[in-house]
Amino acid sequence: MSTIHFIGGEKGGVGKSVFSRLLSQYFLDNNMHYAGFDADQSHDTLTRFYPEFTQPVNLDKFESADRIVETALENDVNVVVDLPAQSERFLKRWMDDNDVSALCEETGVKCYFWYVVDDGMDSARLAAAFLDRYQDELPCVMVHNYGRGGDFSSLEKTIADAGITPKASIVINELHDGTMRKIDKLSLNFWAAGNLTERAEGTLSLMERQRTRVWCKKSYAEIEKGLQAHTSSLAPQII
Repeated sequence: MSTIHFIGGEKGGVGKSVFSRLLSQYFLDNNMHYAGFDADQSHDTLTRFYPEFTQPVNLDKFESADRIVETALENDVNVVVDLPAQSERFLKRWMDDNDVSALCEETGVKCYFWYVVDDGMDSARLAAAFLDRYQDELPCVMVHNYGRGGDFSSLEKTIADAGITPKASIVINELHDGTMRKIDKLSLNFWAAGNLTERAEGTLSLMERQRTRVWCKKSYAEIEKGLQAHTSSLAPQII
């Protein structure tokens, strides 16, 4: 059974693309069939780090966005869609106008929305609004990105004041800043960053590789928590 994973969050700069890379690597490291769709045309992150598995997609063009569902129907695969900031209205229009939820229900395709947040008030307000509108329709995992802040009390208060209880939340800790910068500079996926050992330019040091492996291991445990929270969910009545 295929699953579509939308990685989003209306605020820019919260770490959506990093989490998209992390989730992609999780599926690959666990020998799970994976396909990536890069909807963030300003960064092309998945296309850069996982070019053999990824294709670009334009949510504003139905013929392009249709490939997300078509890929899920043609294969037993985990489809990861890296969404840009402020893309909710495009996703909603495509899904509403094509009744994607009914098609997913008919075919047994599941969907998740991984909503990535930083510790800012703007991110908190947007997350609360999203959950208020969609959490009863779309299985959502709130991703607290500690690489973009360390105090999420504003988020927790905003959600509590709105009377919302997230059904699933996970924490992604920060990877050492210098190590992450080097990984990005060298355009390494997280497996390569943690495992390539050749003594040549284009690899990390022993301790940098160790830090990356430890970070991935801890992050994978959080991802599994998010997945397990919705294992009994049926395909949602999507936005």
